[in-house]
Amino acid sequence: MIGDLTGFAAACYQRGVRFIQVPTTLLSQVDSSVGGKTAVNHPLGKNMIGAFYQPVSVVVDLDCLKTLPARELSSGLAEVIKYGIILDHDFFVWLENNIDALVALDMQALAYCIRRCCELKAEVVAADERESGLRALLNLGHTYGHAIEAEMGYGVWLHGEAIAAGMVMAAETAHRLGQFSREDIERIKALLLRAGLPVCGPQEMAPGTYLPHMMRDKKVLAGELRLVLPTAIGQAEVRGGVGHDMVLASIAACLPDGMSK
Repeated sequence: MIGDLTGFAAACYQRGVRFIQVPTTLLSQVDSSVGGKTAVNHPLGKNMIGAFYQPVSVVVDLDCLKTLPARELSSGLAEVIKYGIILDHDFFVWLENNIDALVALDMQALAYCIRRCCELKAEVVAADERESGLRALLNLGHTYGHAIEAEMGYGVWLHGEAIAAGMVMAAETAHRLGQFSREDIERIKALLLRAGLPVCGPQEMAPGTYLPHMMRDKKVLAGELRLVLPTAIGQAEVRGGVGHDMVLASIAACLPDGMSK
């Protein structure tokens, strides 16, 4: 939050002043401090007001992670797992083998994890800084997850918690479209659970409450909902033309009652 707010202020003040990112949470170290996106939330939706504005430097201090509540650490692990799902099968397998070490704050494991996440994101941003194509893949789970954050109230569900549930919903949607296996959904869910993250949406939110928020997503094009969906562990695509009934059914399957059926 501080990094986004500072970056947005730096982008606006005198049409841009230099600033340095010093991320202190795992989520910001692996994701939000890299790539130049700065924004603030609005009642209409997540990150509605912002700018692309690069810091002159990003300084990561692993010791900051020792100060985090367990829930904040888990929130950051959602973005870590996202990179494996969309970009790097081998990294996903590494996470399956090392997630317990990350939760236990093993510094060697964390150093590799953060470095690999930054490498993956930097490669994507270098190819598509303004999110006209490839960079949209980094939004896996975010269309669903931002709906949870906006509807529940920002901070009730942490960003990573909402994105974790959103990634399962995206995987379920992809499975119903015939492009993602049930086995891989279960792998994702198992890894998220080991990271201390939810794998279903909030009981209080009916499927129909998601769509108004999702239709305000920045990937919506000419009134058409476009979703980031996995096609295999390590691969994803942006797909349009997914019917609202399909989206609603996928969300329903990922709510607590739906999970038990």
